Amino acid sequence: MKRWFTILFAVVALSSCGKKVYMFSSFKEPANEGLRFLYSYDGVNWTRIDSTFLKPELDQKVMRDPSIVQGPDGTFHLVFTSAWKGSKTFGYASSKDLINWTEQRALPVMTHEATTVNVWAPELFYDDERDQFIIIWASTIPHRFERGIEEEENNHRMYYVTTKDFKTFSDTKLFLDPGFSVIDCVIVKRGKDDYVLVLKDNTRPERNIKIAFAKDPLGPYTKPSAPFTPNFTEGPAVAKVDDGYIIYYDQYRDKIYGAMKTKDFINFTDVTKEVKVPEAHKHGTIFMTNKKILKGLLKAAAEKK
Repeated sequence: MKRWFTILFAVVALSSCGKKVYMFSSFKEPANEGLRFLYSYDGVNWTRIDSTFLKPELDQKVMRDPSIVQGPDGTFHLVFTSAWKGSKTFGYASSKDLINWTEQRALPVMTHEATTVNVWAPELFYDDERDQFIIIWASTIPHRFERGIEEEENNHRMYYVTTKDFKTFSDTKLFLDPGFSVIDCVIVKRGKDDYVLVLKDNTRPERNIKIAFAKDPLGPYTKPSAPFTPNFTEGPAVAKVDDGYIIYYDQYRDKIYGAMKTKDFINFTDVTKEVKVPEAHKHGTIFMTNKKILKGLLKAAAEKK
């Protein structure tokens, strides 16, 4: 009864809220249950929708690192990690309401590289100037790049493809080689010819998050900055809040979600104690939607109880 009252209260509360809603795609370990969501009205205080909305069906039947972008026609596009290792693909599906999804497809982006170890954390970005989607991800091709103390099977670089319709794709190309193992990249557009890349330095002992800048979403990007997070952080997600940005990240050794606030991606303020992120939330992306979409998700979650 208490759970029903909580859901009913959330739905009713929507009538007093503006149209802007922050959504945070999510999953729970061991990532075999499917796609989850958090939502927020202010980009600071997050609430979990206690349900899954798409069960993984591809590869190792996991759904990790779900990244969602809404296209100009209103369609939500989802890409996700579908295997830890041994796969040269990632998963894709689309939806009009975040509830009803198309059949999942495996996108074969690294099949041309026979020794590819993995395809991790695909991230979507809509390039509104070229009217195309950019998908970036991390893969390891042993002995392809110089490495530090990393094992050859953990020496990642970032790759990308572009598409306008998720039916035809450009050839896979190298997106970023910063001279070290790199994963978990997020592209942020601040304005025309003004792009930020939030990235994880995956090398030992770093394993922290840095920043690079470019005039084009496909780069070239500047040399990465010094880290602005503690070590043992990953999975950055960026929310535009008021006149600045909040960068969320998984502080996985401490089993919490950390957050930094910035206006210029040069100076950062730790706001970890000011944000509220539910326990067990894992690496997703933040995107904007409206109260109609959220109301549908809450209703669908209630009907599954």
